[in-house]
Amino acid sequence: MYEGKPRQLFFRYAVPQMVGLLFNSVYTIVDGVFIGNRLGREAMAAAAVAVPLMEILIAMALAAASGAGVLIAARLEHRKEWEARNIFNTAAWMLGFTGVFIAVMGNLFLRPLASLLGATPDILEQSATYLRYIVTFAPFQLFSFLLGGMVRNDGRPRLAMAAMLLGAAFNVVLDYVFMYPMNMGIGGAALATALGPIFSVAILLPHFSRKQGALYFQKCRPARSDGKAILICGFPSFIMEFTIGIVTFFYNVTITHYGYGEMGLAAYLLIGYLMLIFLTLFLGMAEGLQPVFSHFMAAEKSEQNRVLRRFSIGAFLSVGISGFLLIFFGSWYFFAAFTPGDLELVRFTAGQSPFYFWGFPLAGFNILMISFWQSTKQTGSALVISLLRSILLLPVLLVILPALSGRETVWLCHSTSEALTACCAAGILLIKKNER
Repeated sequence: MYEGKPRQLFFRYAVPQMVGLLFNSVYTIVDGVFIGNRLGREAMAAAAVAVPLMEILIAMALAAASGAGVLIAARLEHRKEWEARNIFNTAAWMLGFTGVFIAVMGNLFLRPLASLLGATPDILEQSATYLRYIVTFAPFQLFSFLLGGMVRNDGRPRLAMAAMLLGAAFNVVLDYVFMYPMNMGIGGAALATALGPIFSVAILLPHFSRKQGALYFQKCRPARSDGKAILICGFPSFIMEFTIGIVTFFYNVTITHYGYGEMGLAAYLLIGYLMLIFLTLFLGMAEGLQPVFSHFMAAEKSEQNRVLRRFSIGAFLSVGISGFLLIFFGSWYFFAAFTPGDLELVRFTAGQSPFYFWGFPLAGFNILMISFWQSTKQTGSALVISLLRSILLLPVLLVILPALSGRETVWLCHSTSEALTACCAAGILLIKKNER
């Protein structure tokens, strides 16, 4: 299952997950196209408020999926299938409880949540409407990512890709139906996004309910030790995905602080859609490689891991550089698809995007190294890089750079934090190499 040259393994595991996760990001992007064309700038700003919460949900699901995946790979390698299934079921119980808790508490404190996430008084009601559907259907969002990750670890990466593709397709159809024929406004866009994961779950569930692989549902008492191990192994993945949400939160607050208003929030939403595509490519490839890295680690095939990692670094950097060139020369057309009648917003956003994205090829390197170190149980190194690129460097840069050099440097901070983090990751890699 994990035999072949690095190129073959990369295309067998990394590419299907990259494609699936890329189309899964259509959940959010299609909303933006419909909202921008149908409802305008304020509605786009209201939808932007929900992005950090949605990314936090995905972060929790990926943490459980990747943490359980690392542990399951080791159990399956040593033919301990019962223990592997217990870990899978423990992860399912954890996310099930978390999803119900978010649905209940989110609905009880909807408007305070919207305000906390950056909603201004002018867009508070629209933001609360959008968030209502997101929190209500949170359990399905969590389970779609968990089951997708478990299917990959069970040797069926193409099934995970198909589930994401079909979920995205249903979301596109429902966006149109809810916002045009049914005229449901911003609530229709949110409902379409919330329902998409249900279709993905429906496609993935038969693999487990019909016992088509080593992993399936079985009666078990969730073990505290398994839950703790899942959280420890999965925490770097949580931080890695949480970065998207936390970056959006920091930027929403900073943009408001420096007086950009709804124009700035709407522009950052458009940049966020482009950022989502960029990071989805990297996250998809990294998640797809996790079972392979974990298998080689469990089988003590360190040389195969090293060769695959080296090949993957080149692939990630190539994707990152190609993506930046497309942004540099063609971002205007991407942004214009959202608000064709608001050329002022398109012009402003296209002008800021090269500054925002200049360091994103290095973000791919950072994400790959986090995934590699996490998959091989080098959790400390993965956690350091995850924290540097999320809650350590970026907030400091957002405070210092605009204060020293003017508010325009707000748009440089994210890439600067990625570049500094990449230097640290390269340093850790060099130290580990010298220690061998």
